This record gives sequence, structure tokens and C-alpha cells, in this order.
Amino acid sequence: MKNSEFAALPYRPNAGLVLLNPEGKVFVGRRLDMPDAWQMPQGGIDTGEMPEAAALRELAEETGVLADAVKVVAHSREWLKYDFPPEVAQRLFTKKNGVARFRGQKQRWFLLRFLGPDSCINIHTEAPEFSEWKWMEADEVLDKIIPFKRAIYRQVFDEFGRYF
Repeated sequence: MKNSEFAALPYRPNAGLVLLNPEGKVFVGRRLDMPDAWQMPQGGIDTGEMPEAAALRELAEETGVLADAVKVVAHSREWLKYDFPPEVAQRLFTKKNGVARFRGQKQRWFLLRFLGPDSCINIHTEAPEFSEWKWMEADEVLDKIIPFKRAIYRQVFDEFGRYF
């Protein structure tokens, strides 16, 4: 795919979650498909689904944490966008003909306070995305995440920083 064709692709609507424990640490999971990379929960927003509903659905799907174990504290003021490296777009989101469908993601981010015990967290879900999880300081998260997401994570932490 040519650079101009890739640049013309749309962004995938997505909800991202910053889940904070009472100590102000951030939930992160080690990706099953990229064992050296950690990330916060996130996922696509289905057609007709509201972003907050998608965020809570993704939280349950990826961590086992249900909506009654969190409090939604804030959401990003605007949609934040990032581009995939072309090889990631090709591998993760392709049409039947093998052509990438999205150039990246536009995300509405949500800050959630975790109200339950750690025993509520279960990453061994129906379709697991993480091999392990832990609570990290925000600075550590920025060091451990997939490099192409680092800038957007920094934006999110800057916007939500007063809550940490």
C-alpha cells in the first residue's frame, strides 16, 4: 500500500481506559501478541454504541472488572488520534482482500477509579488480551508501553494528571 493510500484510510473509533487504584497507580497488562509491550485497556466502539458504554464493556472484556467496581471520574475533552505503523495496521485490521482498513485510532479516553479488591481483576477472559497485569506508576507505564502509543499516553496522562 502506498503512503498516500495509507494516509487516506479512516481512524478506528476506540475507547481507552486509565484505571486507577486507591494509591493512584495505573492498571496495565502485558500484551499476549507483543510480550515486551504493556498497555492500558482499550477497544473498538461498535456502531451505535456510546463511548462510555464501550469503555465499560472493554473493561469487563479485558480485565473482568464490572461497572459496579469502578467510578467514571473524567473523560478526555476531545478525541485523540494516533497512527499505526503500517505493518501493525496490516496485521491487526485488514479487509478480506488483505488491505488495511484503518490508519490508526481515534480514542475517547476515560479515567476510572477502581473501587474493588484486586481479586475482582481476571485477565483470563473469554478472549484474553493480556498474559499478566500489574499496577504501575504513570512514568513507568510510559517506559513500558508500545513505542507508537507513547505520545498519546503522554497526552492522556497530561490531561488526567491532576487525578493521580
